Amino acid sequence: MSIYKKVLGTEFYRLHPMLQKRYGFSNNKPFHATGVMKTIKKGPIFLYPIYWLGTKWKLLYPEHGSNIPFTILNTPKIGANGEEQIHWERIFYFRSKKRYFNALMSFDAERNLIKDYLGEPSVLYSDLAFTVSTNGELKIESRKQRFVIGRFEFPLPRIFQGLATVTEKYIEDNEVFHVKVEVKNPMFGLIFMYEGEVSNNDLE
Repeated sequence: MSIYKKVLGTEFYRLHPMLQKRYGFSNNKPFHATGVMKTIKKGPIFLYPIYWLGTKWKLLYPEHGSNIPFTILNTPKIGANGEEQIHWERIFYFRSKKRYFNALMSFDAERNLIKDYLGEPSVLYSDLAFTVSTNGELKIESRKQRFVIGRFEFPLPRIFQGLATVTEKYIEDNEVFHVKVEVKNPMFGLIFMYEGEVSNNDLE
């Protein structure tokens, strides 16, 4: 049973059938898809030094634009502590540059949520809440966050947090997954967002 089935329970079966395949990880098979992000936006210009710094951890990037080629690879694995994990590799192709937004997710059974370690090596942690809409779309929202330095983690005051909202649905007419990610700060507003479509023929 995938970590996403565990966190959603019976709600998992309310997802669109293609989203069930996408997040089911049958036989521990990775999910790989390619597509185009129709738009990528950034926040205030004074955040750009942070975007540049984020490239060192495969977490943030300063580029933005339209119709950016994109790939995603989700790989099931077992951590050193025996924990089931899903590694997320998201790559954005800006002409001659490859930019990443990577993460490592696992399931917290006691709190019934997904633990999300962002960056490589991880520099940010976030609790993730998963819900299913009435029309079978998946929504992911970040909750409490911590700053990570090696083995140490420190609560991140809300004023410094980047709170994410992810929505994913399957568009049957085009046979694609539509993805929208928005990360906002309570004070500064938008930090970054991207929206587009990806496809994976292996799930058919």
